[in-house]
Amino acid sequence: MQPEDVTDTAPRAAGRTLFSQGWRDVAFLHWAVDPALVAPLLPPGTGPDVHEGRSWVGLVPFRMRRIGVLGSPGLPWVGSFLETNVRLYSVDARGRRGVVFRSLDADRLLPVLVARAAGLPYLWSRMRFARDGDRLTYTSRRRWPGPRGAGGRIEVRVGPRLADPGPLERFLTGRWGLHETVLGRTYYWPNEHPAWPLHRAELLTWDGDLLAAAGLPGIAGPPDSVLFSPGVDVRFGPPT
Repeated sequence: MQPEDVTDTAPRAAGRTLFSQGWRDVAFLHWAVDPALVAPLLPPGTGPDVHEGRSWVGLVPFRMRRIGVLGSPGLPWVGSFLETNVRLYSVDARGRRGVVFRSLDADRLLPVLVARAAGLPYLWSRMRFARDGDRLTYTSRRRWPGPRGAGGRIEVRVGPRLADPGPLERFLTGRWGLHETVLGRTYYWPNEHPAWPLHRAELLTWDGDLLAAAGLPGIAGPPDSVLFSPGVDVRFGPPT
């Protein structure tokens, strides 16, 4: 089936709110790869989503803010933490574009345990975030379940806002669902949020092994795309 159009906002309603989140100070690092590299890592019923013949691997550190459940106010402590995820890009038989998480490192243990029980590959890590003007630094070091010590340091300099993001920037950030396998079945978790406010960014430092730890050891060199967003508020609907 032809994949749905890439859009700045969700192409369909997510339904009733299952949970809500705030994503803040989001850095997007992306590497272009051969679709054949990521195809074996995707859930059954999905395939690599491609832009101009290439699929993409994302490394995305950010601040999670106030997770809320079933429309309740967001939790200020347990629902707020640092996260860095490694993600791939998928499309299913209905043409729905999504993301597939290979790993999600977070520095708050309780959300990690709850998310792992729901089938998401969360891992508990020691993490820090620092801001110095237009320079942002994200560091992580994995605690559990392993490989212990996996992590690294990402430092970016935020540039000017993109008044009109191009097709690639929209492709990498306009993702309106998550494909995930739970008990042998592939589910799609839809989400909605405003259009991303995107900025160009310069990578100053990337020293780490999170891609290799996520089953992507062959990716080397600087990323092909570096973006930044101050963030958006998000809500997720029930999985289908």
